[in-house]
Amino acid sequence: MPSALITGATAGIGAAFARRLAADGFSLVLVARDEKRLRSSAEELRLRYGVEAEVLPADLTAEDGLTAVEERLRGGIDLLVNNAGFGHPGAFLEVPVADELRMLKLHCEAVLRLTLAALPGMKERDRGAVINVASVAAFFTRGTYSASKAWVVNFSESAAAELAGSRVRVMALCPGFVRTEFHDRASMDTSGIPGFLWLSAGDVVDAAMRDLALGTWVSVPDLRYKAIVAVGRLIPSSVAGRISGRLGRR
Repeated sequence: MPSALITGATAGIGAAFARRLAADGFSLVLVARDEKRLRSSAEELRLRYGVEAEVLPADLTAEDGLTAVEERLRGGIDLLVNNAGFGHPGAFLEVPVADELRMLKLHCEAVLRLTLAALPGMKERDRGAVINVASVAAFFTRGTYSASKAWVVNFSESAAAELAGSRVRVMALCPGFVRTEFHDRASMDTSGIPGFLWLSAGDVVDAAMRDLALGTWVSVPDLRYKAIVAVGRLIPSSVAGRISGRLGRR
C-alpha cells in the first residue's frame, strides 16, 4: 500500500488531498497543529475508506515540530504534500516582522527541509513524489506571500530538473482562489473577488493528481487560471501587481 504524508491536512486543500488519496488506497500520515481536529479527521478517513491514518500533531513554524516531521519522512513515504500555509490581511509594511518570518519559515524553510527529508529515500527506491502547494500569487507581485510562493515554484522546478530521468517527481501546485478556511483565518475580505474565479478544493486536487501523473513540473488548475498566469507573464510586473492587489490572495 502506498503512503502519503500531508501537512495542513485537516482543512481545505490538505483535507481534499487526504480524501482523494484515501480513496486511491494510500495509507496516510496527517500533519496539523490542532491535535483534536487531526484525530477526528483521521478517524473519519479510516471509517469511510478503510485505510490507515496516522496522526502527527506538529507546528511547522516551531523547530521541534519541523524536526518531528522530518524524522517521520526519513522513515519512508511515497508521496509528500507540503500544503500547510497562511496569509496576512495587511499590506507588507503593516505586518510585524515576526509574523513575516513565521510565514517564511512555513512556506520556505519547512518546504525545503521536508522535501529534502523525503527525497533521498525516494531516490534510493527510484519512486515517489513531492507536491509543494504554492499559488497563482507566485506569478504576481503581492508582498511576502507571493514572494514566498514564487520561491516554492522555483525550488520545485529546480528539484524536478535535478531528478529528471528518474521515477521521482517534484511538482509545484498553483491554485487560484479556492473555497477553504484560508481567507477567513487570515481575516481577509473576499467580497471583491468575482464568483467565477472560485474553485473547489476537490477539483484542485483532481487536477494536481492528473498533472503529477503526466510529469508536470508546475500545475495551474483550471483553464481560467492558466490564462491569467499566461497574461500575467506578458504584462509588466508593476501593472500585474496593481491588479493582484485589488483581488487579494489565494
